Amino acid sequence: MATNTIIPFKATHPGTLIKDELEVRKDITQKDLATLFGVKASFLNEIIKGKRPVTADIAILLEKAFGISADYWMKFQSQYEIDIARIKDKNINKIKLIEIWNIITHYVPIKYFNKMGYLTDDISKNISIIQAIYSVQSIDGLVNKFSERKFAFFKKSEKLQIDEKKIIAWISLVEYKAERKETNTFNFENLPQLNKELQEIFYKNKNVLDLVDKKLAQYGVKFLLVDKLEKTPIDGYSFWSKNNPAIALTLRNNRIDNVAFTLLHELGHIAIHLKNNKDIKFIDLTKIEENEIENEANIYAQESLIPPDCWNDLLENYNTVNDESIAVFSNKYRINPAIVLGRACFEMNYYGLKTNIDKKLY
Repeated sequence: MATNTIIPFKATHPGTLIKDELEVRKDITQKDLATLFGVKASFLNEIIKGKRPVTADIAILLEKAFGISADYWMKFQSQYEIDIARIKDKNINKIKLIEIWNIITHYVPIKYFNKMGYLTDDISKNISIIQAIYSVQSIDGLVNKFSERKFAFFKKSEKLQIDEKKIIAWISLVEYKAERKETNTFNFENLPQLNKELQEIFYKNKNVLDLVDKKLAQYGVKFLLVDKLEKTPIDGYSFWSKNNPAIALTLRNNRIDNVAFTLLHELGHIAIHLKNNKDIKFIDLTKIEENEIENEANIYAQESLIPPDCWNDLLENYNTVNDESIAVFSNKYRINPAIVLGRACFEMNYYGLKTNIDKKLY
């Protein structure tokens, strides 16, 4: 059975005990002891200073001189040599850990994980924690994973001013937290009903995030809110975690319309894209150039938040779009007015509209 070995800060040589015995005994000096042993005073002095070992011959002489068994002296010498070896090994390991940590700091934003409460004062534990978060077994694995993710996520976002180290850290933390989150069984066929129930949560706009978390869990979708870092213009991230889809949001824009659209956008990726390929991941960066996949997720979000027949009703029967008409339309279809206003601004160029509609997330 393995035991925890306490490694001393400094190894104690048996010469220390010889010195102590001589100081206590007033009837014999170091020179007298050397003469008694038949050795030079300088020879005995080197033993006392720890420069020479206590041999079997010396141990027997010490037994005769001090009445302390030769076996004790030999065990003392043996323990000293073991402690020296362990201290040396410990220092070598410390150097290795420091070298590993220096490499880690090149790829990992340590301050972020420290602020989030994941790191300790133990460098060995911290290395293990970082490896767990990044889902790697070694420092080489971390370097390789960083290179792979840098290529996968950022080849399409060259125009964005982003910190790759920080954004990969955020992604890794999200996946780490999702891996440990339990939820119900997921069924793609239930997504339309989930969207309707989310709409009611958005409409009431009370305790939205808590209710969304519970609602998504009920339908088997893992939901995470993880603060972004500087230079990480992330809105949302959707991917597959074990047997369930997962969605992470940053709340970069703390508005009900933005949160609702981002959430449904990620659900769109799940419904349209992850359904056929659970290995792909979708990280949605702000101001990224649109492509077919992102457009499909956008349309899914728009039509889930405001169904086409409802939107056509607004276009055909509401001549003037203002706070009053939006309120009537909103109450009719139980759609949060901020969501209606957001789409009107986007599609009908109503950005200059003066409004008292509350967009804040509650």
